[in-house]
Amino acid sequence: MRIWDIHPKYLCRKHLLAEHRELHGLWNILTKHKSKGGYSRHPETLRWTGKQKALYNRHEILVKEFSRRGYKHHTPLDKKFATGSGSQRVFINAINDQKIILNRKPCECRIDI
Repeated sequence: MRIWDIHPKYLCRKHLLAEHRELHGLWNILTKHKSKGGYSRHPETLRWTGKQKALYNRHEILVKEFSRRGYKHHTPLDKKFATGSGSQRVFINAINDQKIILNRKPCECRIDI
C-alpha cells in the first residue's frame, strides 16, 4: 500500500491508478473502520490516521489528474468523513527518496531528481 507525496502529474498510468485504488482502500479502513487484516497497522495507514481531510485532498488532486488525462472518475469520496488535519507532513520516505524509488521502477513515471 502506498500513497505518494509527489504530484500525480509525474506518475505513469500504472502508478496513478494504483494509488487511486489503494487510497480508496485506505479511506475505507479509516472512515468505516474496516481493518482488512494487518492493514490497520500498516505504516501507510498509521500515517494517515487522523488526517482524513488531507487524504480527501490527495484524492481530489488525483481526480484532477484523471480529468487532465481524459480518464473518467466514478468513485467520489464522501466529504463528510474528511475530518482531522488537512495536511500530511509525515513521510515514510522523503519526497526526494520517493522520486528515486519511482525512477528505479520499470515504468514511464516522469520524475526529475
